Amino acid sequence: MTKTVRVDKWLWAVRVFKTRTAATNACSTGRVMINDEPAKPASKISTDDIVSARKGDLLFVYRLVEPIEKRVGAPRAAECYEDLSPPRPAKSDGPLTPPGGARERGAGRPTKRERRQLDRLRRRNRS
Repeated sequence: MTKTVRVDKWLWAVRVFKTRTAATNACSTGRVMINDEPAKPASKISTDDIVSARKGDLLFVYRLVEPIEKRVGAPRAAECYEDLSPPRPAKSDGPLTPPGGARERGAGRPTKRERRQLDRLRRRNRS
């Protein structure tokens, strides 16, 4: 008989979610799938099941290697699953980039001229 574990406990134990409550809420709202079917928090998973969880814009897909119920350290948690997640998108500069690119760390406050340029850019982006 293979060992089974609740999906919300496993997601918390392998550090996909910071709290078990967050894992339970994700299951309840349909953001967690087991083998391409919606999962309830108490759904049981066992070895070789595919668990996918959506956190914000990111999708995490894992193949269960070892079912665990207790939270363990990150290196040990990584041994309990095989990561099948799609690659993360590259970080963008966001909707508002300062003129001349980003300021260097430690460069201090923007000058009056730079603040005016930022204000113009913000006004242009609003309309």
